[in-house]
Amino acid sequence: MIRALLWILGAVLLGGIVHLSTVLALPNAATQDAYARLAPLAPVNKMTPLSAPSAQAAVMPFMDPAFAVAVCRYDISRGPLKLNAPVSQAYTSVTFYTRNSVAYYAINDRAAGRRAIELDLMTAEQHAQMPEEEDVTAADRLIIESPTQTGLIVLRALAPEPGLMAMARSALANAQCRLEQQR
Repeated sequence: MIRALLWILGAVLLGGIVHLSTVLALPNAATQDAYARLAPLAPVNKMTPLSAPSAQAAVMPFMDPAFAVAVCRYDISRGPLKLNAPVSQAYTSVTFYTRNSVAYYAINDRAAGRRAIELDLMTAEQHAQMPEEEDVTAADRLIIESPTQTGLIVLRALAPEPGLMAMARSALANAQCRLEQQR
């Protein structure tokens, strides 16, 4: 009886180890992650609006039809990126993801407190090389340090009613992500 319980305990322990290692390895083995799905649709360092999801097709799984969505595939290996996103009347959010779909920063229109979300995205090395400007404070210039040189910026604008989707799409159409001009 004890021998059977030890075999069962060993099998459960081995099954748990296999399960955990599979779950942890799966994101690195996936070939159709968000970055790969958006690569043919979104050019690098350019904001691209995504089409609205339908019951038959959606660019990304689990897209909410109440949100207009735009993405920017970024590559900051040649310099910092400047993001300017006007806020919609209802709600606007910006989320930053690494190349492997790990979210590392998010901000919404209420946290930004302005009529536009403006920020600079750069690596820690690029941030360290920036000259100190005495008259510019952290409240004036929001700087986000990216853990990787490539990734995704996802901009979402809420349309609380279907008739307001055009307003949400209009706000996203004016958003920009571009490499900062070198001084």
